[in-house]
Amino acid sequence: MTPSNFTPTQETDFGYGQLVAVFWRRRLWLAGLFSLAVLAAIPLTLLQPPTYRSSMRLLVEPNYRSRTPRSLDDENIRVSDQERDVDYVTQLNLMRSSQFIQQAVTALQAEYPDLELADVQDSLSLSQVTENRTETKIFELVYEDSDPIKTQRVIEEIQAVYQEYNLEQQEQRLTRGLEFIDQQLNTTRQSLRQSQSDLRDFRQGQNLINPQEQATAVTAALNQTLQERQTIQAQYDNAQARFAGLQQQVALSPQAALVASRLSQSERYQQLLNELQTTDLEITEQQLFLTDADPNVAVLQEKRQTQIDLLRQEMQRVLGQAPAEMNLDGDGILQAGQLSQTDLTLVAEMASVQVEIGGLEAVLTSLTQSEQELRQELNRFPELIATYDSLEPEVEIERATLEQLLEQRQQLSAELSRGGFTWEVVEPPLLGEKTGPSIRQNLMLAAVAGLFLGGIAAFLREGMDNVVHTSDELQTQSPLPLLGVLPAVEVPSSAAAAGRAGSRAIALSVGQALEWQPFRESLDLIYKTIQMVNPAAPHRSLIVTSALPSEGKSMLTLGLALSAARMQKRVLVIDTDLRRPSLHQHCNLPNQQGLSTLLNGSTPEIRPTPIQWHNTGIDVLTAGPEPLDPVSLLGSDQMSQLMQRYTAQYDLVLVDTPPILGLADVMQVASHCDAVVMVARLDRITQTELMDAAAMLRSLNVLGLVANGSKQYPRTYPHYMAEQNGHRSLAGAGALRPIGRDS
Repeated sequence: MTPSNFTPTQETDFGYGQLVAVFWRRRLWLAGLFSLAVLAAIPLTLLQPPTYRSSMRLLVEPNYRSRTPRSLDDENIRVSDQERDVDYVTQLNLMRSSQFIQQAVTALQAEYPDLELADVQDSLSLSQVTENRTETKIFELVYEDSDPIKTQRVIEEIQAVYQEYNLEQQEQRLTRGLEFIDQQLNTTRQSLRQSQSDLRDFRQGQNLINPQEQATAVTAALNQTLQERQTIQAQYDNAQARFAGLQQQVALSPQAALVASRLSQSERYQQLLNELQTTDLEITEQQLFLTDADPNVAVLQEKRQTQIDLLRQEMQRVLGQAPAEMNLDGDGILQAGQLSQTDLTLVAEMASVQVEIGGLEAVLTSLTQSEQELRQELNRFPELIATYDSLEPEVEIERATLEQLLEQRQQLSAELSRGGFTWEVVEPPLLGEKTGPSIRQNLMLAAVAGLFLGGIAAFLREGMDNVVHTSDELQTQSPLPLLGVLPAVEVPSSAAAAGRAGSRAIALSVGQALEWQPFRESLDLIYKTIQMVNPAAPHRSLIVTSALPSEGKSMLTLGLALSAARMQKRVLVIDTDLRRPSLHQHCNLPNQQGLSTLLNGSTPEIRPTPIQWHNTGIDVLTAGPEPLDPVSLLGSDQMSQLMQRYTAQYDLVLVDTPPILGLADVMQVASHCDAVVMVARLDRITQTELMDAAAMLRSLNVLGLVANGSKQYPRTYPHYMAEQNGHRSLAGAGALRPIGRDS
């Protein structure tokens, strides 16, 4: 057998489900401390002396209310206390001071000689009333004592002290306020005169009335100039494009076009040009038959030269300059004045456009100069505006401050003539009303304290508890994989009562478990999970063990055997617990002979006993009488040969063993089997025992762990719930005798 399937334990977060589970497990601790706290609150409440409470509400608001705007507080002027809104925090602290309370105590000592300042301060509370989360101008004074008349008298005396002190202080505040305002008036008048003088000097020095308005006018002029410049630039670009198109059509430079136009319009130049062309024609005709040396040709050549000279003279007369100055040779002279009427029109139009371009250039130059001048003028305004903006608000602020101070002085003078301030009593103090002790309030406080203490006690008890309670905790604390969960068997009250009488009740509880459909389905699921561990090479022999006695290994062994048998497997169950055998009790079989006698050789041949249950058959080999040395028998060669023979005869051999802790029996039996399945009962096995058992099984081929006794299982079988409520037993089910409960 090779070790396998060991995984490290995992830490899980503590969730709400685990919190509720802890409270449910420790509900007795929680309920006990809760009940104790509630019961203790009743006599404590009855023993408390009665308390009475009297209160008064006072409107802390003067007849004079400051109308000084916030600007006076924010600027250089500091407004005195009587001009500010009431500082209620300071007012509360002042009213709570011992000097006022002592005056009231002194006045009351004739009626109450034992009255002390510390006693009054401890029982007196002063607070600002709030409504809808908004603080009001009303103060509430509350006093509590065991005498209802005393509570009223204390409040009345404190009220008298407050109002007397307030009336004394108001006149002093008003007088100081007038003095302060007079000082501020002188300072403000001087500041106003200085601000007005600075503003006047600035306007005269810069020759300005309002730089902001003048800057706006310059900006408007600049914008207009930019618009005009943009318009003229567009016209200029259009004229340039027209001029380029005309020049392309005429195919002459502007100067050549002008020359050609003027020569084309000269009649004498055109006459001389026609004569020259006639002479050229005659020379061409003579050269067809004669050479250049011929006298006739020579005469024509001279004539032609004379005509060219005349053309040059005429061109100089018309244009005012010689052809040589215009880089014109003889051929250039002939071509210069030969323009058609269309060309003359184009040349005239080109000349007109050229004139237009010149005019637009002049306008653009003028606008550009104006733009530069306006920008220079505009650049000096930001500094002027900044200076003006710093001077003018000072004048306005000083003027507004002066007007407000005059208004404040007038109001304070009128208030002083009316007699100052008063504090209005909104609710006068009444005879003390009983407020305690409150049995309901004390019971509620006791209930909260009981729940709190009960919760602490529950967690402390849970912290000291080492028992595994749920399958999740089992999976977390154990390095073994969880193969499945068996639900807790719900034994009927009649069977539980019979359990005190003997073994028949034990048999009935196991029969209930195997008849219960959720339990059977859980067994089938666990068996299927075991098959899927190694489907290519299924295990032929399995050991079912546990860390402690009575954890359900025998019940699991029988359940897995029946699940395998229902799947057409030949199954043998062997009880190897030779110290405290119980499988024969579960199956209602005799135990005079069994595995121990078979291994001792005292009985030549013992065959397993077949058992039927709901037309499902399995074979059972009981443990037999207890031998002297169980470990030696389980590790003998006879045991090895026996297991080899049974694994050859059966599809599955299930071996029920003793607990793993403290005994070597399981280690001996495991040497003859393929794998081990461990079962652990919830709410019984501890984390230490679980880890010790897992450590002992580390060298074995452990398939996994089965949690037994879970109180949380899926209730998905409502039609079987009726069978559970009817508590059907195996006695009426068929061939398997009353099957005993788990070892």
